[in-house]
Amino acid sequence: MANETLASSSPSTPNVPPEHAWIDAHRALLPRWNSSSSSSSSSSSSSSFQTAIPISISRVNQFDAARLDVEMAAMLKEQLVKVFSVMKPGFLFQYEAELDAFLDFLIWRFSIWVDKPTPGNALMNLRYRDERAMVTRGKEVRTGVEGQGLSVSQKIWYCLGTVGGQYLWARLQAFSAFRRWGDTEQRSFARYLWILMQHVEGIYKAASFSNLLLFLYNGRYRTIIERVLQARLVYGSPNMNRSVSFEYMNRQLVLNEFSEMLLLLLPLLKSSSIKKLLLPFSKEKTPGSSNDDEMCPICLKSPSTPFVALPCQHRYCYYCISTRATAANSYRCARCNETVGAIQRHGLTNNQK
Repeated sequence: MANETLASSSPSTPNVPPEHAWIDAHRALLPRWNSSSSSSSSSSSSSSFQTAIPISISRVNQFDAARLDVEMAAMLKEQLVKVFSVMKPGFLFQYEAELDAFLDFLIWRFSIWVDKPTPGNALMNLRYRDERAMVTRGKEVRTGVEGQGLSVSQKIWYCLGTVGGQYLWARLQAFSAFRRWGDTEQRSFARYLWILMQHVEGIYKAASFSNLLLFLYNGRYRTIIERVLQARLVYGSPNMNRSVSFEYMNRQLVLNEFSEMLLLLLPLLKSSSIKKLLLPFSKEKTPGSSNDDEMCPICLKSPSTPFVALPCQHRYCYYCISTRATAANSYRCARCNETVGAIQRHGLTNNQK
């Protein structure tokens, strides 16, 4: 009886799973595992073949780089002009187009041709990248600034478009202006060529303006040549030190403002009033300045018809002293700043007056 009571009061025995239950669970979850692994591998493979990350290059830096390149060419041109300054005057003027083309070619030869940035691009941390290779390569790009430089064909076409194109156009314009193609007869061949040049120039300016609008919108391809060749400016390094000292710029601004203030105020001041203001601070005459007393203080010449101012007795030309005394109500002597009451011919006494 006691044993039955103990058996009834003991807890119930838990349900034990079969011995091979984990094998059944593995077989049930295996399809899910295979599907998840295949999806993860496909996503990793797609990420490994993604295109370049879209990056935004500062438009101001690209414009500044172009301006710095122009300034560099101008500095080199100034040095060459100084070298040839001892030669015949105007010698370089007739070869100015050739000189500009030569300097542009030197900058291209030692920068773009050897896979280096131009001086302006180097200062702005920019370099050229072949955008066609970035589209077709399809490799992973981490920062958006990777990529190979321009190809040999792109470099050559860039030189022909910038250096050669600008030189030929400048020479053609100079030749047409010298031959006066625009002033010839209406049906002449030269007139037709001149009209064709005007149309080509207008089309190029319209295309340049359209390219500028596109560049301001997406920040790619600063010029038409860069757009045709698909040569894009990108950052040369992901990190760039942008600490700039504005000390010299502040000095230049102060000097410019001061010069503009002087240009505004000086025309409002009369020279005679300035002389009167500075006269008390002027040095006294030395004993060797007797020749100055014999000259007219207005025209600084020896008086042909000498007259003296009363009462200071300083000599003047008649025309100079009479015009000054007539124009001013109270004229003061230019030598002693004393009020001139009357004028008298030199050598006459008061009785002869």
